[in-house]
Amino acid sequence: MPIYKIHHVTRYEYDRPVRESINEIKIYPFVCREQETLQHDIQITGNPKVELFTDYWGNKAGNFNVLYPHAMLTIESRLVVRTTQSSQLSINFHSSFEELQKEIERNLQLIELREPEQVKHSPLIYQMAGQMMMPGKSVALIAEQFSEYIFKNFKYIKGITNIETTVDEILEHRAGVCQDFAHLLLQLLRVAGIPARYVSGYICPNKSGMRGEGATHAWVDAWIPGYGWAGIDPTNNVWVTNNHIKLSVGRHFKDCTPIKGAFKGPARQKLSVHVSVGYEDGHTFEELNNVRMEVQSSSLPEDILIEGFAGQQQQ
Repeated sequence: MPIYKIHHVTRYEYDRPVRESINEIKIYPFVCREQETLQHDIQITGNPKVELFTDYWGNKAGNFNVLYPHAMLTIESRLVVRTTQSSQLSINFHSSFEELQKEIERNLQLIELREPEQVKHSPLIYQMAGQMMMPGKSVALIAEQFSEYIFKNFKYIKGITNIETTVDEILEHRAGVCQDFAHLLLQLLRVAGIPARYVSGYICPNKSGMRGEGATHAWVDAWIPGYGWAGIDPTNNVWVTNNHIKLSVGRHFKDCTPIKGAFKGPARQKLSVHVSVGYEDGHTFEELNNVRMEVQSSSLPEDILIEGFAGQQQQ
C-alpha cells in the first residue's frame, strides 16, 4: 500500500493591501475506503480559525476570514496519505443497465448526478455516445469506451482552456487538460444514464509518465452496479487504483474548487500554486503554476468585493 507525502502551497500576492478576505478550502482528503490519512497539517497566513463542515457531497471543507489588511495570503497543506486500494479493481464488467436502474431509482443523489448539463452541442454529445451505446454492453464497458474515446480524439494541451471553459468550448477546441476531459466524460456518462461525479485530487504515478503527475488533477467517478463509485481517468485512459488521491467530489469543478474566496480592496493579484509529491523511494515530483489575475485598481472603489479561484485549472 503506497504512502505519499504531498505538499500543496497556494499563495496570493497583492500589489497593495486588501482586507476582509473570506475563503473556503477543500484540500482535506476525502473519507473513503480507498485511502487513509496518516497526517495532515494546514498553515494559513495569520493562523485564522477555520470552521470545518461537511458539504452536500460529503466533502470536508473549511471556512476562514482574514479581516486585517494584508498583501499576501498563503495556504499551505502538508499531507501524508496511504492508498489502501489494490492496483487491480474488482469491478463487475457484466453489470447491466437494468441493474443500474434498480440501484439508482430510490437514491436522489444518484438521480441528480445522472442528469446531463444543458449545452449547445447536445446533439453532438448524443451522437458521440450513441456510437458506443450498443445493446448488451455493460455499464463498466461503456464508461471505459467513453474514456478511451476522449483519450484518443482530444489532445492534451495546457494553456488553451481555463476554469471557465465549457463543454461546448472543449468540443470546439478538441483539446484541453484533465479538468476539461473530466467535464466531457461527465456529460457522456450522464447522457448514457450513468450517474457520474467530478473528482478533484492528485495523481501520484511515481515516474510512470502519466499526464498530470504531481499536480492537482481531476477525473470522474462512475456508478457501477454491484460495485459503487469507480474512478476513471480520461486524461490517462485508466481506471483509478492506488495512484490517485481524492480530495473532493461534486457535480462539476465548482463543487470541488480547492480554494476560493473574496476580498475587499482595489488590488491586482497574482496567484501561484506549488505542488510536490514525495514517494517512498525518495523521489519527488514538483510543479509550480503562476496565474495572473488582474484588477484595474484605478477604476474600482475601496470596498469592492473581488472573487478569486485558487488551484487555477486542474492539469
